[in-house]
Amino acid sequence: MLLCYERRVRRAAFSRFARAALVLTVLATGTARADDDVAEPVGQVLTLPAKPGPHWFWLSDVLLHRSALFDGDTGKLLGTITAGSPGVGFTIWPLFSPDHSKIYIPESYFSRGVRGERTDVVTTYDARTLMPQSEIVIPAKRAEYFPGVAPNAISDDGRFVAVFNATPAQSLSIADVQAMTAVGELQTPGCSLVYPAGPRRFFMLCADGAALVVTLDDSGAQQSAARTPKFFDAEKDPLFEAAGRRGNEWLFASFEGQVHTIDVSSEPAKIGAPWSLFGDAERAEKWRVGGGQPLALHAATGKLFVLVHQGGVDTHKEPGSEIWVYDVASHARELRIPVSNPMAGFLRGQMRLGSERLRDRALSWLLDHVLPNTGAEGLLVTQDDDPVLVVMSLIPPAVTVHDAATGEVVREVAEPGLSGSVLVAP
Repeated sequence: MLLCYERRVRRAAFSRFARAALVLTVLATGTARADDDVAEPVGQVLTLPAKPGPHWFWLSDVLLHRSALFDGDTGKLLGTITAGSPGVGFTIWPLFSPDHSKIYIPESYFSRGVRGERTDVVTTYDARTLMPQSEIVIPAKRAEYFPGVAPNAISDDGRFVAVFNATPAQSLSIADVQAMTAVGELQTPGCSLVYPAGPRRFFMLCADGAALVVTLDDSGAQQSAARTPKFFDAEKDPLFEAAGRRGNEWLFASFEGQVHTIDVSSEPAKIGAPWSLFGDAERAEKWRVGGGQPLALHAATGKLFVLVHQGGVDTHKEPGSEIWVYDVASHARELRIPVSNPMAGFLRGQMRLGSERLRDRALSWLLDHVLPNTGAEGLLVTQDDDPVLVVMSLIPPAVTVHDAATGEVVREVAEPGLSGSVLVAP
């Protein structure tokens, strides 16, 4: 059930990108403006505001082994956290305290860099300075996988962090981040990933198609563990790990485009009736969900954003060519957003093209219409009253910010890193 991107997909996408980039090398020469080449001042020590901006987002990077904070309103990089031994592992999924004063990241370190004795910790970072404050040592078995969606979760009251382990036996390590101590390990055979479900509750997805809901007592020990009835078929139609939450309800999409809901407000959790993203016409045209993080939900409006592409069976790893927007209440599709060309966006950032010069506008149009569109891998929608939709591409690395209501592109992030894996909202 844990997804990874096949090497052949990466090689094919990279090959297309490399050929196109080579053709455009001559075009790129000399396009950067001198006023853009002014070096930024060094030695600055900055402090972030106490409250995150409404359109801030974190982008974890596999190659740089960091999670970087960007402002969607400006496209600027605000800061980075490098977590764990560089060059080891994929998964950096930051968690946030309810008051936004702290960031928690489960990490792995090796005594000899990429080998030697392994130590796993939950590290606390100051959310304003992004500096480490303290750490809790946990069992050295936390799961590492690509793209790294839902590897850990924080309880809704901000007290307990649950870290998913796979050795390949599945379990949860529980850390009390208020008392700064490791509580223990809960055995969860056959169940993977972890999602918050209340002040003392988490749930996991299981190989038999059920969900396991774990309730903790005030000390962090297991109080109960209950399985829901089977609500999806893990063999015939598995779920994507990415999910959307509004209140106590979680929404998942399956490979075949079925939306499944689980309500964790009561015990046992309630399973909703599934509904389909695709009608007969869309299925005939072979529209499918795809990507590493293909689903995002705006909780207040109930708008569901889904990455889709046209392909056959088992193409769920392929990037999306469009984003379809649904109203959860009516199950109706309301908007289709074409994915902006990642190659064009990447090269625009490298060339530092502006929109005020005719030459820049012409070259930008050429990039959009000549280069192949390699699609997008992940989505995030901010949760404010005027939300933006953040769209991430892996090869080449590109991030585009859209108006979530209209789908219009409002900004391209010029330097998003080398290889984004997951998007997380603070």
